[in-house]
Amino acid sequence: MSAFALTFLTLGIYLESPGDNLIQESAFQVVSIATTTGFLTSNYSSWPLFVPILLLLTAFIGACAGSTGGGIKVIRTLILAKQSAGEITKLIHPNAVISIKLGKKAISPRIAESVWGFFSIYVIVFIILFMFLLAQGNDFITSFSAVGATLNNLGPGLGDVANNYQSLNDYSKIGLSIAMILGRLEIFTLLVLFTPAFWKK
Repeated sequence: MSAFALTFLTLGIYLESPGDNLIQESAFQVVSIATTTGFLTSNYSSWPLFVPILLLLTAFIGACAGSTGGGIKVIRTLILAKQSAGEITKLIHPNAVISIKLGKKAISPRIAESVWGFFSIYVIVFIILFMFLLAQGNDFITSFSAVGATLNNLGPGLGDVANNYQSLNDYSKIGLSIAMILGRLEIFTLLVLFTPAFWKK
């Protein structure tokens, strides 16, 4: 994914402003966004639109497990991809017994279920916050990138939030603040506080 992003980012920057340091600048932007560091050396909102959107999508995959980076995390994305491939294989060979492996270690069904659970909640939270920002009168690009940037703890967005979030109304800022907290605590940690079972003795 990062190599794909790097290729298109190089092309996009070249089309916008040809120069000698395309590969270095492209690699820096891809690594910074993909690891949700959020540090940019130039205003990526001025590039051709497909380039920053592609960069933003890499942030959804996010950083490595155990790191302070945001996003779904690489290990979860890998498990999701491997199980999806396994389910497709089962459609072709219904009697096949397929185990998900990372390296030589098999992943238990319980872990796979928890990853799918996290992914489902992540998507639901994203959609709710995205629709909330749209309801506040923000345009599609601004709403999508703002929720993606805050939920993934990325920082820079597109549209009205390309430079900062000052132009958003108070309700939008509250929604995005909730997104940042959910993203930093990886959603489940915060949502468990709202379950009745947590408060029972």
